[in-house]
Amino acid sequence: MSSKPEPKDIHQPNGTGPTPSPCSSDGPGREPLAGTSEFLGPDGAGVEVVVIESRANAKGVREEDALLENGSQSNGSDDDLSTDRGPAPPSPLKETSFSIGLQVLFPFLLAGFGTVAAGMVLDIVQASSGEHWEVFQKVTEVFILVPALLGLKGNLEMTLASRLSTAANIGQMDTPKELWRMITGNMALIQVQATVVGFLASIAAVVFGWIPDGHFSIPHAFLLCASSVATAFIASLVLGMIMIGVIIGSRKIGINPDNVATPIAASLGDLITLALLSGISWGLYLELKHWRYIYPLVCAFFVALLPVWVVLARRSPATKEVLYSGWEPVIIAMAISSVGGLILDKTVSDPNFAGMAVFTPVINGVGGNLVAVQASRISTFLHMNGTPGENSEPTPRRCPSPCTTFFSPDVNSRSARVLFLLVVPGHLVFLYTISCMQGGHTTLTLIFIIFYMTAALLQVLILLYIADWMVHWMWGRGLDPDNFSIPYLTALGDLLGTGLLALSFHVLWLIGDRDTDVGD
Repeated sequence: MSSKPEPKDIHQPNGTGPTPSPCSSDGPGREPLAGTSEFLGPDGAGVEVVVIESRANAKGVREEDALLENGSQSNGSDDDLSTDRGPAPPSPLKETSFSIGLQVLFPFLLAGFGTVAAGMVLDIVQASSGEHWEVFQKVTEVFILVPALLGLKGNLEMTLASRLSTAANIGQMDTPKELWRMITGNMALIQVQATVVGFLASIAAVVFGWIPDGHFSIPHAFLLCASSVATAFIASLVLGMIMIGVIIGSRKIGINPDNVATPIAASLGDLITLALLSGISWGLYLELKHWRYIYPLVCAFFVALLPVWVVLARRSPATKEVLYSGWEPVIIAMAISSVGGLILDKTVSDPNFAGMAVFTPVINGVGGNLVAVQASRISTFLHMNGTPGENSEPTPRRCPSPCTTFFSPDVNSRSARVLFLLVVPGHLVFLYTISCMQGGHTTLTLIFIIFYMTAALLQVLILLYIADWMVHWMWGRGLDPDNFSIPYLTALGDLLGTGLLALSFHVLWLIGDRDTDVGD
């Protein structure tokens, strides 16, 4: 076909197709997702263009468009339309409940075992009365930092995973130049955010620790600041590199990154972050009596690196926007997680709540992992059909009913059902693992398991419903859910998980069923 296509027929960006035309008719031989169609130009000659179907079969196939976008994206230039694109990628299978569950199951279990390991670490350091972990006995505000810093995987790493998954699915990481620009920009961005959030988390820990007791220690405040900033920076650097490798590898083997990236971000996130916090705070605490000036020096070192990361983040248009507009959800999410940390700080020191420390990272991590997967999938689904602020749905979404969220036939409702059904078997596996490792100093009685499962199911049910509303609400107001929704959702998961777990332990203590063995 030699004639030049009319401008109105040129492939539109962001995965939206042209206006309804003869190519959209349902014929038995029509490709369901992408293909070439002929239009008649003014001179009667056929014009061959590549189109993406975004209206027909919207409920059933838009999620599968992700792996086909590389063959149809114009990469920012309408002049690149040509039939010489090389061999088209193989058409992916339609995502059924079984395929979604199969892809999510392994990363979900891996992430869960990571939270179990983090819970064991937290249980050891809070229960130990020896000199080795004396910092957790003398500076109890460190416990307030735990949910806030563990929540960084939701504020930063999971947001990074969701952002890169969407970019990979819509063809923005196909060339080496685009890939390198996305990697450097996003890595620099999360270092800026990690340093600032780590500093703010330490201030929140100092304030929340000072208000109930009325006691303020300047050396302890500097210790919290140095420990928090150093932990946040190093953990974000390591986890960010892991995330990039996971997303690139997922694309190469034909797996939807939305299903695996966010759980794997959390699989080592809790363990790495908590191990770093424990080690760094203990090491700095040992210097408290010998060289107190090391605390402000550590803080000054990481703050001095901020201009370097800012310059690198501004080079990428996508990260430049987040650098200026993405602070509100990160900071608010940190504050919400710090409230959960205050609850944890007041419960782990109470003998009546013995054993709660080991279960807190597990219930918080599982809820945050599942809702992050759902939010990332819904965000990708919306990005397939337009840009934030665009009303790409036949009927605008306001506040969905629970039936719409969990029982409608569309692919996002299907994934919500799958993720919710993973809660009970997943937690049973994790509880059994904790029991075999003799963690928690708590006997797993039937009544304890019932109360624990009730708290976990209620947490995930609330989170999945809020995710369905929040992602569509942010999209309708021109906010990219990849940058704004996951921090709020994971922070709410931390608060709900810690609060519901503390309530369950309190009820169990009141009825006298929970058998604890604190002395072990």
